[in-house]
Amino acid sequence: MKVTRLEDTATVEVNMEGVKGVTKQVPISAADGSPNFSFRVFTVEPGGHTPSHKHDSEHLNYIIEGSGVIRTESGEDIELKKGDFVTVLPNEQHQYRNNSATDSFVMICAVPKEYE
Repeated sequence: MKVTRLEDTATVEVNMEGVKGVTKQVPISAADGSPNFSFRVFTVEPGGHTPSHKHDSEHLNYIIEGSGVIRTESGEDIELKKGDFVTVLPNEQHQYRNNSATDSFVMICAVPKEYE
């Protein structure tokens, strides 16, 4: 068993094509002995975004701070705010964006441990 706090979890900058102003923390992962899932926490700074991408497995997200949008493959922006849950199905194109000028957008992203 592992108990940890987010503020005690290392923060790393996400450096990949199509990313702007995003950091990641991984409080629970395969490295902790988790047999199936990793929990990642992404912080998207004002004006930042994740890459537009898709993947072979679902991602389960929970917004824990701020507000933003998830952009669909068709270009539609769906508004998100603290307390919202999002299920991104396998091979569903998506991108998270923080359109705020002042506030961070923070979400938990649960994925199969192989994606960590």
